[in-house]
Amino acid sequence: MSDEIEVKELSDVVVRFSGDSGDGMQLAGNIFSTISATVGNGISTFPDYPADIRAPQGSLTGVSGFQVHIGEGKVFTPGDECDVLVAMNAAALKTQYKYAKPTATIIIDTDSFGPKDLSKAQFKTDDYLQEMGIDPDRVVACPITKMVKECLKDEDMDNKSILKCRNMFALGLVCWLFNRDLELVNNFLHEKFAKKPAVAEANIKVVKAGHDYGANTHASTPFTTYRIETKQKEPGRYMDITGNKATAYGLIAAAEKAGLKLYLGSYPITPATDILHELSKHKSLGVITVQAEDEISACSSAIGAAFAGALACTSTSGPGICLKSEAMNLAVIDELPLVIVDVQRGGPSTGLPTKSEQTDLLQVLYGRNGESPMPVIAATSPTDCFDAAFMAAKIALEHLTPVVLLTDAFIANGSAAWKLPDINTMPEIHPHYAPADQKYKYTPYLRDPETMARYWAIPGQEGYEHILGGLEKDGKTGSISTEPDNHNVMDHLRSEKVALINVPDLKVEGDKDDADLLIVGFGSTYGHLRATMNQLRQRGRKVALAQFKYVNPLPKNTAEVLLRYPKVVVAEQNLGQLAALLRIRVNGFTPYQYNEVKGQPFNVSDLVEHFEHLITHEVDNSGDYFNKLVL
Repeated sequence: MSDEIEVKELSDVVVRFSGDSGDGMQLAGNIFSTISATVGNGISTFPDYPADIRAPQGSLTGVSGFQVHIGEGKVFTPGDECDVLVAMNAAALKTQYKYAKPTATIIIDTDSFGPKDLSKAQFKTDDYLQEMGIDPDRVVACPITKMVKECLKDEDMDNKSILKCRNMFALGLVCWLFNRDLELVNNFLHEKFAKKPAVAEANIKVVKAGHDYGANTHASTPFTTYRIETKQKEPGRYMDITGNKATAYGLIAAAEKAGLKLYLGSYPITPATDILHELSKHKSLGVITVQAEDEISACSSAIGAAFAGALACTSTSGPGICLKSEAMNLAVIDELPLVIVDVQRGGPSTGLPTKSEQTDLLQVLYGRNGESPMPVIAATSPTDCFDAAFMAAKIALEHLTPVVLLTDAFIANGSAAWKLPDINTMPEIHPHYAPADQKYKYTPYLRDPETMARYWAIPGQEGYEHILGGLEKDGKTGSISTEPDNHNVMDHLRSEKVALINVPDLKVEGDKDDADLLIVGFGSTYGHLRATMNQLRQRGRKVALAQFKYVNPLPKNTAEVLLRYPKVVVAEQNLGQLAALLRIRVNGFTPYQYNEVKGQPFNVSDLVEHFEHLITHEVDNSGDYFNKLVL
């Protein structure tokens, strides 16, 4: 067999790192995706955490995965199946092999495939490859644990600390497979472990050992390494950013543009806590963070900050929205600017804390007592979380209303390459302050006749003294009122104010003029639905896509778009909440539905097959209100 190493050019590739929760798979995957973004590749990542705090070592329930899709240009999803699977133990191979392509290269740590390991992973025989139907020629079987111990035997480290470096060996081997510059990895590790230089050097040493193992033994099967070319990107500074970090940055940018301090009142909850963590690092930018004792206190403190003149925000997930609903309603009746970030997760109740769904849509729209209108924006990608957070703050400040920003675990923890924006080119934000040269006595519910937004008076201004609260107020005087006609008027005014918010038109992509099928979604499913549309069009099908980012109020052209096409399918990760909303809002709209609540992102290949069937067959769309396309 030749020692010459083949270098294969690829347009894109998917790599999945997997192992125990303590094996550092998230870090290895994060480093690989970061250096890929740094060299100009498009990336999309999917961290797949177990719900257990720390499951027993080697158990099936404790496997943690990190999948990254890198491409020469923009990529829309983390990929359905991986080209390379790293399995650090038997349980990882058992649970993660289903995510690998039939031709995938499998990298395993043979030191973690002993009899006890196989028993914990519920293998029936010692020949685990045959049991799973894996071709041994596709497996890179490496004694990673032994080699890491040998590499660090002269370091002043205990055995536990040495074993924590095994992920770096796997990373080094993957970097060799894909011709990644180790200098980029070294820079990342020096920065991450800046306060622990010995730890940084140990990890760097192990990364090189993994890289050398590949170079010296030709560890790929067959002897192949890969190169992902990069397309020319717009000049600028790029970084790998998660949705939660992008949300935090978007709120900071909005506060800067509005000339306000940023306040976040939050209670820790998976998967939203990283927003609190990130914002707490930026006190020098005028950011104030409070970790409250519970969800209601977190939201109520933010309402107080809004009354005092700050850009006020609170962050949570579905269970926290349930608890915050009373305080959110207070912000509605007080008409104060507040951004509520809901990072959706699997439910109901505690549900699947680390998994992703879109099941909070109707809750944030209607889950409060009384007529409680509130704008809702759904971010479409990790990078779009920045823009969506910025726009949520802009709407809140300019229209004096609480605004819900919907993200979810998939885009909150996932990442993508992001070009840092120039804040000078971003839209201006003009908080709806009470005019300084008032001609009439200030009352809190005096309104702008064009937007119906009331005026924001900050405490401490002479002549602007006023009281807000949870009881209904007289629209003219601001005093407490239980008068029937006044309440009727105030309910209509609050609803009209939200309805008058000007949001962008619904954009249609693909074959927008003559599509046989329109795919409709909202929020984080954009990447998967866009990839589905692209594949169907490559097959010669006429397909278009309309993805809702602004859910309340709906874009003004919604009805015109939805009623334009012969067949429309609404695809969402719930049991039909957007479809139900659109049926109510658009007279005569009768879509097909594709609904999943698996806690995992859509599988593009499944969507392609379902939607092609829908295009080529007459499928009954009558009867069940929550009908689903069934093949």
